[in-house]
Amino acid sequence: MFLSPTKITTFICALYSVFCFLGCAQSSSEITKPRILISTDIGGTDPDDNQSMIHLLMYANEFQIEGLVSTSFQTGTTDNIFEMIDLYEKDLPKLRAHAPDLPNPDALRALTKQGTTKEAPYKGYRESSEGSDWIIKCAKKQSDQPLWVLVWGGIEDVAQALHDAPEIEDKIRVYWIGGPNKKWGANAYAYIAEKHPNLWMIENNATYRGWFMDSESPKDLKAKVFFENYIKNVGHMGTDFINYYEGRIKMGDTPSLAYVMNGNPDDPTTESWGGEFVKINHSSRTIFQGNSSIADTVVAYGIQEWHFKGPELDIPQDSVCFTMEISKQVWPGYYLGKGVYATRYSSKKPEAASYKTSSAIPELDGHTGQYVSIKPWPGKKDKDDYVLGENWYGDLPDEALFLKDQQGAKTISRHREAFLMDWAKRWAWLNN
Repeated sequence: MFLSPTKITTFICALYSVFCFLGCAQSSSEITKPRILISTDIGGTDPDDNQSMIHLLMYANEFQIEGLVSTSFQTGTTDNIFEMIDLYEKDLPKLRAHAPDLPNPDALRALTKQGTTKEAPYKGYRESSEGSDWIIKCAKKQSDQPLWVLVWGGIEDVAQALHDAPEIEDKIRVYWIGGPNKKWGANAYAYIAEKHPNLWMIENNATYRGWFMDSESPKDLKAKVFFENYIKNVGHMGTDFINYYEGRIKMGDTPSLAYVMNGNPDDPTTESWGGEFVKINHSSRTIFQGNSSIADTVVAYGIQEWHFKGPELDIPQDSVCFTMEISKQVWPGYYLGKGVYATRYSSKKPEAASYKTSSAIPELDGHTGQYVSIKPWPGKKDKDDYVLGENWYGDLPDEALFLKDQQGAKTISRHREAFLMDWAKRWAWLNN
């Protein structure tokens, strides 16, 4: 069949247009992958971060991963992240047969950074770390998308980054697994809530527990059963999984990733695998001038402060001058200046607890007291609360959505079959 030069030219132009369209479509798809940075306390006292890291790496083709920051106050370092990447690298050939755009392991190693290894003092920040500097660098990249900072442990590096570069406040969106992490990071949290109330923040203090509280789940989706059916001895990552909670699914930090994976992340008030949240305009805070008693009620997950009078000393502010033991855990107390000393705490659940102080300074030694923390959070407004901006979200207070005393947990647990069976498909890639 003979084609004239004009028809040949027309055909070539049409073919070129198709290739351009396909190329643009692929480029657009890559650009729309959410930009994420993980801050993790992997290697610390809770091994669920190892489980969450395996989950992240198996879904890494769904995101633009811009940072993996180690923020552990115990034994964790970047080495613990590298160990997970090493396992991922061994499984990568099988995974790439189904998801060819999974990232190169060396690329992941290059963006793994060491964050702070110390809790923030009373003022809420300390000094910059490689991790906090990396948050700033990533946040300042030219992009039409925000940087999702998914915090699986202490929020210290985020507080430090905001202190060092406050202009990044409107360039990042933070999803924080709070609760116990808020207890350990109360000072960093207080700094952010007071100095950066306009930060876009999901403060997940209890909702995340719906990922592993499986009392209402079908028998075939219980944590141990899922491991036996889909993970056990599947690939290098599946073989390693038994080392964390004997394979039982916990992964308390994974809801932050699941939130970006499924649903409308621009609107936290809608359903997603990572939970549903409510906009809040205050964060509860209670300041005791002296001791508290069993008659004193505070809000669980709120900030509690005890202020004590003592001698005026010629020492730097934020010097540790006493300790407070609460429920067999010890918390530092700081000098605020002008003879005032204080400590902060946040209860990780509704509880009744007592405390006792210890100090070489007589006026600060031997104080005892109690308190009761109640649900729901953040509770009624109080004069000492932190006033928040338009984009701060918290656990839903509707008691119908509680699992036991865990606020909002059913907004995740009701999606258990969907997110676990989706993950099971990826494990099957390694089983062939």
